Amino acid sequence: MASAQTTTMSCCAKPAAGQNATEVFAMLASNEDFSGGHDAPLPFTYAGTGEMIEFKTTDGGSSKAFEIKSSIRSDKYLFVIHEWWGLNDYIKQEAARFAKELPGTNVIALDLYDGQVATTADEAGKLMQSVKTDRAQAIIKGALLHAGPHAQVASIGWCFGGGWSLQTALLAGKQAVGCVMYYGMPEKDVAKLKTLNTDVLMVFAKQDKWINQEVVTQFEKDMKAAKKGLTVKAYDADHAFANPSNPKYSKDFAEDAHAASVAYLKKNLKLK
Repeated sequence: MASAQTTTMSCCAKPAAGQNATEVFAMLASNEDFSGGHDAPLPFTYAGTGEMIEFKTTDGGSSKAFEIKSSIRSDKYLFVIHEWWGLNDYIKQEAARFAKELPGTNVIALDLYDGQVATTADEAGKLMQSVKTDRAQAIIKGALLHAGPHAQVASIGWCFGGGWSLQTALLAGKQAVGCVMYYGMPEKDVAKLKTLNTDVLMVFAKQDKWINQEVVTQFEKDMKAAKKGLTVKAYDADHAFANPSNPKYSKDFAEDAHAASVAYLKKNLKLK
């Protein structure tokens, strides 16, 4: 097992040639301290609105996602990207919460694990490490095609999904209008960051050993170099503090971060 110190160093290092920033984050799954900090989610079944849909992906395959359509015709979309457990019922419930708070927005919770959902930290770690960048990008591109050429797309994700939220904004090009990333691995390639069509809201936990102050400071420098807007909301909490099933959960901080995210999304999606 890698030590926490070694892992922290790998977090802050530049990705190897051809290695995506999200792949660097996935390496944390082999860290016992990281995986041990994620208690398995309690059994939960979502029974609200929304349905599973299937769309074609750009690699010739297909993918499924959980979608809640706006009650009115709309080209505004929020892509929700799951944490390392996968697209479970907790994420569906979170998607429904955003759909209620962002009226006039279509909400789609993507599935970067292709139907697999983890119930233990060991399973989650293996799934997170098994994600291939090309496949994940093909899923996101497929979702963008599903939304259509006129869609205005914002994204939000946590942990594993936090990094992929930023990658979604990059892949969305001029269709990107918002990006929220909770304690996820930032993109370290300034040239890529220069292509962003939106500013970014980053939620950061000061006690996080992995997405730590060094990582955040470097991201601030990189975004400044790319001449892109970045707002960092820091909380005196630990990694995954916004997850109710995590022992580090902080209700007050989680609610504050959620309110900030909703306000940001309303502004960027230009909702009334």
